[in-house]
Amino acid sequence: MLAVTLIVPDYDPAIRFFCDVMGFSLIEDRDEGHKRWVTVAPAAGGVKLVLARAEDAAQRQAIGNQGGGRVWLFLECDDFAARHARMQAAGVIFEEAPRHESYGTVAVWRDPWGNRWDLLQPREA
Repeated sequence: MLAVTLIVPDYDPAIRFFCDVMGFSLIEDRDEGHKRWVTVAPAAGGVKLVLARAEDAAQRQAIGNQGGGRVWLFLECDDFAARHARMQAAGVIFEEAPRHESYGTVAVWRDPWGNRWDLLQPREA
C-alpha cells in the first residue's frame, strides 16, 4: 500500500469534499486522542490520502502549497467528460479548459485548499 499525506485545516470538511464531492471512499477514521487517523481513497483504488490536520503555524502555512505551486496530484478517470461535468456541477474550480495531449485528456483543477491536481483520462494504447 502507498499513502500520501495531505495537510488540511480540519478533518470533517476534507472528508466531506473527498467523499461527497469527489466520490472517494472513507477507508479509516480513527480517534487517536490528540489527532485522528483519516484515510480516503478513490473508489477505483490506488494511492490512499492520509488527511492530516495542520497542528502548528508551519503546517498551516503548507496547506495548499505542498507541491510548491506545481500540479502534484493526479486523478485518473475513464470518462473524462462525465467526471469533469460532475466536478464542475459540484463547484470544483478548473484552471483551464480540458485539453488533449499526446498522453490523454487533461485539465488542471484546485481542491478547496489550493492544491493543484490534474484530472486525466489517459490515451488508450
